[in-house]
Amino acid sequence: MQTELSTAETAHDANYDQENDRYVFEYDPDGAATVTTTVVHALSSIANVDVSQGEFSLYDSVDPDALERLFTTKADGEPRLDGHVCFRALDHEVYVFANGDVFIYPPADECSVSGPRMR
Repeated sequence: MQTELSTAETAHDANYDQENDRYVFEYDPDGAATVTTTVVHALSSIANVDVSQGEFSLYDSVDPDALERLFTTKADGEPRLDGHVCFRALDHEVYVFANGDVFIYPPADECSVSGPRMR
């Protein structure tokens, strides 16, 4: 007997990198979706929370405006090619990289200082 998966479950499984025990998402710095929107939707699909119902606010973990400024084009017009930020949201470790990668690790003890944890 087959069980039909909901859209959230399908997105959840499709983005899971089992080898590295993380969820992988990408944002396009030149695209329509902002990095904040990408992170919020990624977390809501993984943790199965409804952001439209106020079940989660990114402000509880990081300032969304500051997150946007970290990854926008530099004042001289050059794109940001390196750097990353790490924070916890909904008990998940969230790593956002200037190249557009977003890695979200399932709940763990604490964010590592040196970058994404190795397993």
